[in-house]
Amino acid sequence: MVNKNTSNPKSLKSKSITRFVLIAGILILLNIIGTKIHYRIDATAEKRFSLTNPTKKLLKNLKEPVIIEVYLKGEFPAGFKRLAESTSDLLQQLKEQSNGLIRFSFLNPLEGKNDQEKKEIINTLAQKGINPVNLQVQGDEDSYSEKLIYPAAKIAFNQKETSISLLESHLSMTPQEKLNNSEAMLEYKFMTAIKHLIEPDKKKIAYVMGHGEPLGYNTFDMLTYLEKYYDIDTIDLTQNIDIGNYYSAAIICKPTEPFDEKNKFKIDQYIMNGGKLFACVDVLNFNNDSLKNSGAAMALDYGLNLDDLFFKWGVRINSDFVEDIDQNNPIPVTVGMMGNQPDIQLLPWSYFPFSISYSLHPIAKNLDAVMFMYASSLDTIANPEISKTILLASSNYSKRIPAPVRVSLSSLKFKPNSSSFKEKNIPYAVLLEGKFQSIYTNRIDPQFIKIYTDSLHKNYQTACTNDNKIILVGDGDIFLNDFVNSRGPLECGYYKFTDKLFANKSFITNSLEYLTDEYGLLEARNKNLTLRLLDSGKAKKNKLTWQFINIGLPAILLMIFGSAYFFFRKRKYEGRVD
Repeated sequence: MVNKNTSNPKSLKSKSITRFVLIAGILILLNIIGTKIHYRIDATAEKRFSLTNPTKKLLKNLKEPVIIEVYLKGEFPAGFKRLAESTSDLLQQLKEQSNGLIRFSFLNPLEGKNDQEKKEIINTLAQKGINPVNLQVQGDEDSYSEKLIYPAAKIAFNQKETSISLLESHLSMTPQEKLNNSEAMLEYKFMTAIKHLIEPDKKKIAYVMGHGEPLGYNTFDMLTYLEKYYDIDTIDLTQNIDIGNYYSAAIICKPTEPFDEKNKFKIDQYIMNGGKLFACVDVLNFNNDSLKNSGAAMALDYGLNLDDLFFKWGVRINSDFVEDIDQNNPIPVTVGMMGNQPDIQLLPWSYFPFSISYSLHPIAKNLDAVMFMYASSLDTIANPEISKTILLASSNYSKRIPAPVRVSLSSLKFKPNSSSFKEKNIPYAVLLEGKFQSIYTNRIDPQFIKIYTDSLHKNYQTACTNDNKIILVGDGDIFLNDFVNSRGPLECGYYKFTDKLFANKSFITNSLEYLTDEYGLLEARNKNLTLRLLDSGKAKKNKLTWQFINIGLPAILLMIFGSAYFFFRKRKYEGRVD
């Protein structure tokens, strides 16, 4: 006797069709909802796929489109490909957060162009501050080829545009670490550029003059760069009643003449009324050219009369020079004659230190080395109302030489005694934050205060109403650039004898950004992306094993489960004969 499956084939077919239509409908509905609602869960420890709150706040205030062109399109090595993908991911987040007002595209500016067109494009981009990177690309086995790439982006808003470099450099980082650091800085770079573009008016910054401050070829690069983002006014402190409160910040750079009480009072009241200050000050008077004649010279105190002002606010600039035998730049020295020509060699000069910051503060975090020349040390003063953050400091092999300092090239004849360089992390730059007190409290004639407030209509304050910020650096040269007759003004932070570019410009820019930014975008510099790299040796050795695990094993498992599925399905629905 034959027993047939009691299930109705038509009924089973109808149920299958119904189930298929239902599942397809659910998937289509979820897809439609997914296109309207964007939500992502960032499971990374460092929150690399999350935007900071200041970024979200700024994007909500965006009213018109921002157009971004990224010049990272094409075939790149893995590191640059990852940088391009990270840039695309970030811009997609910005686009979603701004309701589509961030619009971006990727292109290769040199693609499809002949040699003459490429030359013109390279010159045009260079005029906009966009310079190529000459990349050595490895081909099969040991072959290499060179390729020009532009890790940069152009950002446009209304009739204004600016450009940013996507690639970070750092003296102490490996190429992989530099690329990783570049990824970490993407949000900060894009959002800072967008912020400056959408601001209807640039913030004003006062460059204070009147006490021998430099202004000319040696401040050209830094002031020109800052003018991209701020309105820079030079004001003569001796010819003005005050530093106007319409200035978001003031810069005091390398004064060489003493400040009298009248002009110190103007600085004091600018701070008391909420003004921010960036001061880079040389305490000792020393010109490196003085070594050319006799090979030695004395460094003496300028007597600027600013000690009590800074001391009241929580820091003291010492009358000394810092020597660092671990982190320094060399200087050219004639060590003898080769025939009729002088034998000139580059020898390490401990008076030209550079600082590699390990600070976690966003001004200096992940910052490349900053160069100093004859820097003075700073000491913070105990004051519970003022917080102090060391931004830049010496290495672990440093010492202070108190004034008067005799600087002599003869010291280069001898190997430095490392046992005398025992001081660690001597401060070069300090951030002060809090409610600062005026040094003129109970020192000013009441009649003067009455005239100051009633007749001049100025607001006299004995203390800051709200928390304020001051950044103090013990070296005025940090702001300056060198000059070469054949090239003109060089870039701030560029050291011509080693052809290295230090991060002086970035440090100053970050400092002013922190002092003046109302959004707090500098928070994005706190991102720290952990570099998780494969062991290249093991990866090469176990290449076939991992290829099998990733490609062969899934295919085998799919065949096994597929065969099992069809086998049991066939047994379930086929008729059985008793």
